[in-house]
Amino acid sequence: MYAMKYMNKQKCIERDEVRNVFRELQIMQGLDHPFLVNLWYSFQDEEDMFMVVDLLLGGDLRYHLQQNVHFTEGAVKLYICELALALEYLQRYHIIHRDIKPDNILLDEHAPEVFQVYMDGGPGYSYPVDWWSLGVTAYELLRGWRPYEIHSATPIDEILNMFKVERVHYSSTWCKGMVALLKKLLTKDPESRLSSLSDVQSTPYLANVNWDAVFEKALTPGFVPNKGRLNCDPTFELEEMILNGHLQQCLDAVRREFTVFNREKLRRHLGQNGQLSDPDDRAGSQPRDKLQDGCNNNIFTHTCSRGCSS
Repeated sequence: MYAMKYMNKQKCIERDEVRNVFRELQIMQGLDHPFLVNLWYSFQDEEDMFMVVDLLLGGDLRYHLQQNVHFTEGAVKLYICELALALEYLQRYHIIHRDIKPDNILLDEHAPEVFQVYMDGGPGYSYPVDWWSLGVTAYELLRGWRPYEIHSATPIDEILNMFKVERVHYSSTWCKGMVALLKKLLTKDPESRLSSLSDVQSTPYLANVNWDAVFEKALTPGFVPNKGRLNCDPTFELEEMILNGHLQQCLDAVRREFTVFNREKLRRHLGQNGQLSDPDDRAGSQPRDKLQDGCNNNIFTHTCSRGCSS
């Protein structure tokens, strides 16, 4: 069983999102990891583009936060380890996620250097932004709210000032190891922040983690969703189709350029011809420059927390 995501071609054209959809397909065809929502098939019809991905029935972390689920330190510790493995994998493929939030399994928050880009040109940003968001994610799971009170309507200059003057408050009930790890992930200076799997693995709090067992999903998760209910709030969208000459030309272009993908055939092909040894050599791998303009980033998953067997 799989989950199927469909994207209306006309809506994508009207919203100028076709390039992002194609970039998402390109990226996901070259990725395969236990803690990513992996793409299995892509196909199209006259009206829609379809992506068939792993089915995860446990709901996302945003939903469970809204249901007032209390995540223990042990549960959050496992999440940190699993997501660190996923981030290291993406980093190996030269990919910056940029949209880590509970809705995508991680947190609705950005690193300080992302906002700095908007002010006087800014220095730009790289992989450390995702590790900042990992820290914010862990903080919100433990406490129930974010370390900074930021909303979509908060002015950028106010956000920058907040990072300068406000201090993050850590609960006195959390163990010292967890607090120390969060502080290193939430370091405002990206040069001083933990920003790689080896950085995270070297912290005393995670010194006793069996990383092979984490990768193989052999550890028991601290939170298991209710398997007898739908762990989401379903919504339905009705769309009105209005075609004109220019739109039809765009639809024809989308149909020609859309990439059909079948992971089963790819795996059979790799099995017959030998496995690829280097990420830069595999089909669909990304260039070394940073992929910073994709908007469809729902690729993270914590399989154990979503009602699947460990």
